[in-house]
Amino acid sequence: METPLLIKSFTSENDYLPLKNLKDVKYVLWNETLKIWKIAIPVALSLLFQNLIGSSNFIYAGHIGDIQLSSYSVYQSVIITIYFSILYGMSNALATLCGQAYGAGKFQNAGIYLQRSWIVLFTTCILLLPILLYATPILKLLGQEKEIADLAGKYAILLIPYMFSFAVNLPLVKFLQAQSKVNVIMYIAMVTLLIQNGLLYIFITVFDWGVIGLAMASNISGWIFSIALVIYAIGWCKEGWNGLSWMAFRELWEFTKLSLGSSVMICLEQWYTACIILLAGHLDNPVIAVGSFSICLNIQGWNMMLLLGVSSAVSVRVSNTLGMSHPRAAKYSFLVAISQSLLLGIIFMTVIFLCKEKFAFIFTNSDDIIHAASELAYLLGMTMVINSISQTISGVVIGCGWQVMVGYINLACYYIVGLPIGIFLGFNQHLGVKGLWGGTMCGNILQILVLIVIIYKTNWTKEVEQTANRMRIWSSNNLQNDVI
Repeated sequence: METPLLIKSFTSENDYLPLKNLKDVKYVLWNETLKIWKIAIPVALSLLFQNLIGSSNFIYAGHIGDIQLSSYSVYQSVIITIYFSILYGMSNALATLCGQAYGAGKFQNAGIYLQRSWIVLFTTCILLLPILLYATPILKLLGQEKEIADLAGKYAILLIPYMFSFAVNLPLVKFLQAQSKVNVIMYIAMVTLLIQNGLLYIFITVFDWGVIGLAMASNISGWIFSIALVIYAIGWCKEGWNGLSWMAFRELWEFTKLSLGSSVMICLEQWYTACIILLAGHLDNPVIAVGSFSICLNIQGWNMMLLLGVSSAVSVRVSNTLGMSHPRAAKYSFLVAISQSLLLGIIFMTVIFLCKEKFAFIFTNSDDIIHAASELAYLLGMTMVINSISQTISGVVIGCGWQVMVGYINLACYYIVGLPIGIFLGFNQHLGVKGLWGGTMCGNILQILVLIVIIYKTNWTKEVEQTANRMRIWSSNNLQNDVI
């Protein structure tokens, strides 16, 4: 037998048979590794390029001055975190629906889901405008220093167009990832990064426009990325895109509820970081505390891009295989991905430990901030290992459509357990940022343990049945596709 693990099926690929020996394990390991990394590497690179767009602004802000660095840190870690986590979380509903639709062969549904997501996310951006317009008084109310809050509020108003670009590109990224068309996202993100850094050099180094230059570069690069994805989706995705349709306006409330439920999981996770940044602003010498912690978050963000690539690959694989009625393939994809992402986390932790005195030089020339960041290196390294597990689990959650359930788990782990521990260690025990970050790790570890138990007890055959039922509910086969 050339492929002993496969059984006959009417789908484009077949499910695995139960593993009986080491040869079977090797076959699954190699096969799933190829499938996962074929998606994960381009996704990770595209996310890295997108993250470097934000990091480039952060670097330029740091070399303008310490106040600019801390102000941009607060804007990036609080304001962007609030609206981006909402928009990104809502787009994950599209990841679940499109991934399972492609696995089930219902290609025509994906374009309708995409347009519904555009409508919902654009409406959400309009509702979020007051947060950006009144960012300064909001940050002051939350206890930020006046100078930091004033400049962070200025960033927020100047970058309103940047927020609206996410309403276009986030659904498109999920739409293309569900089809495994990830290389084009990577190439577009790479070109956008080059353009953005060219604009930063011209606006800040040549023209000396300061914070206005930072905002202009972000706005332009955000919309370049979005428009390029639109052009590709309309021109080259004939299988999933059949033109604008009035059907996108049907069942909008149901789609909105699904998107909001999906957003809860991401928001509770991401806003926790914003809470730590805000609490750090109440510590002694808040400029140093916020600046050093934000540098660690940016370094962690680079590592997260690779982990999010694995997470996205697992999400696509799990959603596709559930749509194809292949429960074992879904389970084995998760097991292969989590073992490999854990190895990556250990490697990154080792690199951070070896470079703990030097990594902050990338962002600032301040000796105080560099020293403070080096003292956080051990927590940064351990967090990378923890994230390597949690992000892979998040991919399974999105692929299965468990976002609402995990939202409740995140609420309990992060806010009922982790945040109080962080406040106690940071303020009562006078551990500062180390204590706040330690509480974050406690909440994250608890979340991982709970979700591992849930996944261990999951009946994957029942998950296939639920996916089939979801596709019947959301199918548009019986509706006329009225193209505008």
